[in-house]
Amino acid sequence: MSAKASKKAKAPTRKRAKEILREEAAPYCADPQSSPSEETDFDPSSPRFIDLFCGIGGFRIAFEGVGGECVFSSDYDKFSRQTYEANYGEIPEGDINDVKVEDIPSHDILCGGFPCQPFSIAGVSKKISLGRGHGFDDVKQGNLFFSIAEIIDYHRPAAFVLENVKNLKSHDKRKTFKIIFETLTKTLGYTVYTKVIDARSVVPQHRERIFLVGFREPRHFEFPDYPMAGPKLGSILEPKPDPKYTLTDHLWNYLQNYAAKHKAAGNGFGFGLVTKNDTTRTLSARYHKDGSEILLAQKGKNPRRLTPRECARLMGYPDSFKIEVSNTQAYRQFGNSVVVPVVEKIAIAVADALKGPVMGKDDFRLSLTEEPDEKSEAPDQKPVSYRSTKQTAKKKK
Repeated sequence: MSAKASKKAKAPTRKRAKEILREEAAPYCADPQSSPSEETDFDPSSPRFIDLFCGIGGFRIAFEGVGGECVFSSDYDKFSRQTYEANYGEIPEGDINDVKVEDIPSHDILCGGFPCQPFSIAGVSKKISLGRGHGFDDVKQGNLFFSIAEIIDYHRPAAFVLENVKNLKSHDKRKTFKIIFETLTKTLGYTVYTKVIDARSVVPQHRERIFLVGFREPRHFEFPDYPMAGPKLGSILEPKPDPKYTLTDHLWNYLQNYAAKHKAAGNGFGFGLVTKNDTTRTLSARYHKDGSEILLAQKGKNPRRLTPRECARLMGYPDSFKIEVSNTQAYRQFGNSVVVPVVEKIAIAVADALKGPVMGKDDFRLSLTEEPDEKSEAPDQKPVSYRSTKQTAKKKK
């Protein structure tokens, strides 16, 4: 073989893999035959878990609640790492792409709310307006799912729990979700359950997110019940908020004029005015800008935005949770977080499933999971085309 041909045959690095994601049609190459986690028994009453894209630790609170031990965490944002350290006494690793997959500790459960902006309705609209790619075409964020896939491929955890925005299922005519689902099931061999859950049953916020729960061996799993009715906004409000959270006349007039202009044009843009007896819109990371999606009506005054502590409660964080960053960063962090009580219920269900028996093929059909619509268009590209770390290591021997 020529030196040139040999160079071409060399397995690409993780960063190079993401660059060629949309250029090659070769499928994700996984080798699940021998891996650290499969060969090691674990105690389902005290599972080891990793917290990827950890933000401020919503997953950590939930899985520590079922006896889990966090053995690794990472997040790109330095301010989120500050909040994480203040509350858990550990500084997460930074960019997951800078961490070698073999350096991540062995674990039983992988948790990750991978960056969702490339798939969110607002995120897609913004990127289109800027002429930038979205979904998997977003090089910085959209390809991070395949970092998760590589970690699952190498460590073969007993289970994983992933979270993203509801729009993930419909993005790019369902092609994005089809690639993700088939990578997890057909390529990596996991049994996967999915469900869109609205957090309004546990917090006073309408917040729909999709969860993907997967098991290495086929296991019976049911998502918890989440009733439609839940607490109202008054249950999380502070009795005497600082007057600085009340909108100025200038900002309030601007928001009203902005809403009126878009209403006249037939658009749905505007502010979300609520009372203590209501459920709010979805809290977003941009809440720090003007608070327009959730404004609390006040008698005889302009409305006000929620305080950072109220936002913490809106996401299900306990009052003991420390907020040691600026208001701007706090709003961003809570807007990007998972709703803790939602994940707590899922964590209990996952722990129960891992304590139960492994199902035989005759007792269990993968098709019973919530797969993408078979009638949807096949994706233009197959899953990511890098060789796994294990395969590369085998060739060197």
